[in-house]
Amino acid sequence: MQNNPVVETMMRRKSIRKYTKEEPSDEVIATIVRAGQQAPFAYQACSMLLSRDRVRNPFKAPLLFTILVDSHRFELIMAKRNWQMVQNDLSLLLFGIQDAALMAENMVIAAESLGLGSCFLGGAPYQAEAIIKKHKLPKRVFPLVQLVMGYPAENPPPRPRYPLEFTLFEGEHPEFSDAQIEEAMEVMDQGYLAQDYYRKVNYRIPLEGDREDTFTFDDYGWTEHISRKVGQWVPSLDEIVEPLARCGFNVTPG
Repeated sequence: MQNNPVVETMMRRKSIRKYTKEEPSDEVIATIVRAGQQAPFAYQACSMLLSRDRVRNPFKAPLLFTILVDSHRFELIMAKRNWQMVQNDLSLLLFGIQDAALMAENMVIAAESLGLGSCFLGGAPYQAEAIIKKHKLPKRVFPLVQLVMGYPAENPPPRPRYPLEFTLFEGEHPEFSDAQIEEAMEVMDQGYLAQDYYRKVNYRIPLEGDREDTFTFDDYGWTEHISRKVGQWVPSLDEIVEPLARCGFNVTPG
C-alpha cells in the first residue's frame, strides 16, 4: 500500500470520546468548515449548526456540529430565479445526504490533520424534533448526523475494517462462500476483542424477546454487536418517515 501524509491522516483516524480542556480557535474552526465545504457536492444541499457548550455537548467536547440536509436554503435561491422545486423529496434527500456526508467526512479529515479528534453520532434523525425546536430550524431542513470534535485526551488504536477483498469487487458483485464470510467476521471480531473494546466501554446491546444471551465480553465482538443493533432497532419506517414529514419532506408514495 502506498503512503503519504494525506493517507496517513486518514488511516490513523479513530473515534475520540475524551477531550482536553483546550478550546479550538476560531481560525481552526473556520479551516475545518471550509475544508468541509470543498467536498464534492450535487446541490450544496447541506449546512451545519455549531455548539460550543461543553456542559451539554456529548463527551463534554468543545465542539458539536450538527450536519443538516438543507433544501430550505437552496429553494430560496431557486425562488430568486423564479423557479419552484418539483423534484420529488426522496431524490432530493438522497442527493442532500450525499452532500452532507461528504462534507462531514472532509471536516473529520481536516480536523485530524490539525491535531483534533472527532466522533460521529448517528442518532440525530431520531432526535429531529428536539433539534428543530432548540435551533429553530425552518421547514425543509433535516438533521442528518452530529459530529463532536476537540483535542484528544486519549489515543485508542484505529478500529478494524473488513478485508479489502470483502469490499472491492471488479466487474460484478460476487456470491460469497461461507469461508469468505467467516474470514471477514473473524477479522472484525478478533480485532475488537484484541482491543477489549466492549469491555472497556462496558456495554453490550441487551437482547429483546426470548433470545438467551450466551455472550460475555470475552467473545462479544463487532459482528454480534451490529447484528443486535440492526436486528432489533427501528423496525418501523414510521420512525424515520414521521420526523422527515415534520421537517416538510414527503417520502411516501402518492
